[in-house]
Amino acid sequence: MKSTILSLSFLAVSTSVWAQAPAAPAAPPSGDEIALLAIPAQLRATATVIKWKPDYTYDTIKKGTGRIVCFDKSGMPGQQAFSVECTSLGNLERAKQNMKFETETDRAKRQAALDAAEKDGSRAKPEFGSVWYHLMGADQATARTHMTIAVPGATSASLGLPDTGAKGGVWIMNAGTSTAHLMTPGE
Repeated sequence: MKSTILSLSFLAVSTSVWAQAPAAPAAPPSGDEIALLAIPAQLRATATVIKWKPDYTYDTIKKGTGRIVCFDKSGMPGQQAFSVECTSLGNLERAKQNMKFETETDRAKRQAALDAAEKDGSRAKPEFGSVWYHLMGADQATARTHMTIAVPGATSASLGLPDTGAKGGVWIMNAGTSTAHLMTPGE
């Protein structure tokens, strides 16, 4: 009797499993959802999403209530095939300037232009302590994350951190410039 009840129970469970409809395929993410992939999930609800235009002005796609802004740079001149970025709203002028500089494909010429803007004071400064989140790669499936913290003008003397990653801890890259930012191991 027990084996008959167990057999019937197994049959009922297995039949109900087979009778379930297959899950519907997930809808592809919308443009604002893609741009938000670069930031931690807990920040997405309050982030603003913009869409850059070819002239480096932008449209606001989603107005957020927080200080983070995200945008999709995928396929833009000088960008990887998949590239999304988020930062502080106060860094939009810097982001715009970065994209303009990144259109120069010759690395030496691009660096010379950056150095000239740094020297003549026309380089937009990011907000001190602001975070830059990046998710980039050949495609979304193989994209890697990279996060830095802007500390324009910071040096080893001013922050007490090394200016190389040789010791394996947090360090200042491009110390003493408007591009100075904190790097963390593995980033």
